[in-house]
Amino acid sequence: MNQERLKELLEKVKSGELSIDEALNDLKSLPFEDLGFAKVDHHRGIRQGFPEVIFCQGKRVEQVVEISRRIISKGADLLATRASREIYESIREIAPKARYNDLARAVILEQVPKERLKGVTVISAGTADLPVAEEAAETAWIMGNEVDRIYDVGVAGLHRLLGNLDRITSANVLVVVAGMEGALASVVGGLVDKPVIAVPTSVGYGASFGGLAALLTMLNSCASGVAVVNIDNGFGAGYIASLINRLAHAPHQPI
Repeated sequence: MNQERLKELLEKVKSGELSIDEALNDLKSLPFEDLGFAKVDHHRGIRQGFPEVIFCQGKRVEQVVEISRRIISKGADLLATRASREIYESIREIAPKARYNDLARAVILEQVPKERLKGVTVISAGTADLPVAEEAAETAWIMGNEVDRIYDVGVAGLHRLLGNLDRITSANVLVVVAGMEGALASVVGGLVDKPVIAVPTSVGYGASFGGLAALLTMLNSCASGVAVVNIDNGFGAGYIASLINRLAHAPHQPI
């Protein structure tokens, strides 16, 4: 359930197209639906503008499918992260239009049509960082953004990054994904006057400590406009980028 669907429901009651009892039946599972093993937050779309997202890691296939079924039944968009192909195939049995991004390990089903907003750019340092970058890109996309992807432009070949400078500077918000030493976020932060969301990845050799080296580099960035999410958290970065981009497109109110 999101704000648009709630308004549509109330308009149908107002016009007599829907009875009060029928509307009540649709609303009775708000704010959440208790499945025993999970409490599905149907109210989240109203509170936060986007429905609950399923983090599949650690969940049984049948649990993910049942949570998905309840979300889909409310007409909401579905995003399931860290999903295996087995999970996708099982979800597709109840939602044939769902698609799977192998790199991102994400299941996506759009049920609410959107006019996509330009302004989100996702940049990856290396090809090995693409799973995290794609998770960020898919998250921003399903939340209503047009995503510009600039991949494999790490600091070992700075000319690759500078060759895309026009695209980089035209963004409203940038997600920068990098493993190894994680220097790319600081470089991008020094080139733009827009927010940079840095995502350290676990890509790298022994002393990268599973992404800790990149995380510390990004946290210690001397570029002022850089904020950092957790290691490999492409979803979190894409979500925040969407919120920022939505604000950038909102009508400006006089102070």
